[in-house]
Amino acid sequence: MAARKRGSATTETTTKPDPEKPKPENPPTDPPIRPAKFLTILKFSLIFSIPYFYLIFSHNKIDYELKKPILISAFVSIIGFFVTVKMIPVASKYVLRRNLFGYDINKKGTPDGSIKVPESLGIVVGIVFLVVTILFQYFNFTADSNWLVEYNAALASICFMILLGFVDDVLDVPWRVKLVLPSIAALPLLMAYAGHTSIIIPKPLVPYVGLEILDLGWIYKLYMGLLAVFCTNSINIHAGINGLEVGQTVVIACAILIHNIMQIGASTDPEYKQAHAFSIYLVQPLLATSLALLSYNWYPSSVFVGDTYTYFAGMTMAVAGILGHFSWLVLFPVHGIDCQGRFDPQSGLLTGTNDGTLVNLFLRQFGRRSEKSLCILLLVFQDGISDEFRQCQEVSTRR
Repeated sequence: MAARKRGSATTETTTKPDPEKPKPENPPTDPPIRPAKFLTILKFSLIFSIPYFYLIFSHNKIDYELKKPILISAFVSIIGFFVTVKMIPVASKYVLRRNLFGYDINKKGTPDGSIKVPESLGIVVGIVFLVVTILFQYFNFTADSNWLVEYNAALASICFMILLGFVDDVLDVPWRVKLVLPSIAALPLLMAYAGHTSIIIPKPLVPYVGLEILDLGWIYKLYMGLLAVFCTNSINIHAGINGLEVGQTVVIACAILIHNIMQIGASTDPEYKQAHAFSIYLVQPLLATSLALLSYNWYPSSVFVGDTYTYFAGMTMAVAGILGHFSWLVLFPVHGIDCQGRFDPQSGLLTGTNDGTLVNLFLRQFGRRSEKSLCILLLVFQDGISDEFRQCQEVSTRR
């Protein structure tokens, strides 16, 4: 990222100022960013929405009282998608003027490698997400709702994380501090949480633990804080390729939504159903706004998401997992220190290095690939991992 320019104050007050130069009639404007890739996003949306709404309307028997708020949340989330699409180009102009931009290192040596790409556009996604989720309260929660306190605490933690993420983008916080930030942001949720302190053990681990449901007691809040740290940094650390951070968030969000719907359809416990619905209320806006960002961040990227988005997305999924009472988020693979392959400007392909990261492992295993092809391969792998753990978690929910 380019260094920020700071104005310097004059030390001599007796110097006669230069005559004012006439202002140009048409001040220079920043070049527009590449348009959104709606066709790509339409493909993503259709692949997910068709089975998702089939599960809601046909496969599972979901009570009308629970189905109605889920559909309302979906509707306001779609509105959030279009608002985000409109706001990203506007915000891009402002961040470029403040020198918040970067260069695409995987296009170095090509004409695209010298283009200033606006950064920290995750702030737009975070703001729209908060507006959508706050407005949703009007349709679903009453003043005496038992879930309202936890819902507002969850939004406070997410808002706190957006702020800290943007601070990281501006100040370039060192890694040792990044590990602490999610713990600070999770404090509102930890203080307000008054729900169950039990988790469902993933099916492959049941023979070793000996239980399907484990009550952690006070350790659950410690677990909540550690989960927030894990989720935020696991999204942030797997980066460096156009569309990868947002793409994996979209894949995981889709897996969470399908998991929640199937658990609602399989359970007879009203409180358990409401917990999973609560998770849906947070993840649907996350998915919609992330798809809007992906339309600009997909290869070739028009904008960069910044740490603001990765922190925001990780915290939202952590909150959704905690309040939805499912623990399989902790089984998503850790990808190692962020270090992508070596780019060859002559062939336009990435070559794997000896760094122990998932990106380089795939490049060494499958050979040299283009950035877009590598991203798709990694997302397919993420989808397979997500689906595997989702199926492992589909145990009996009857308590």
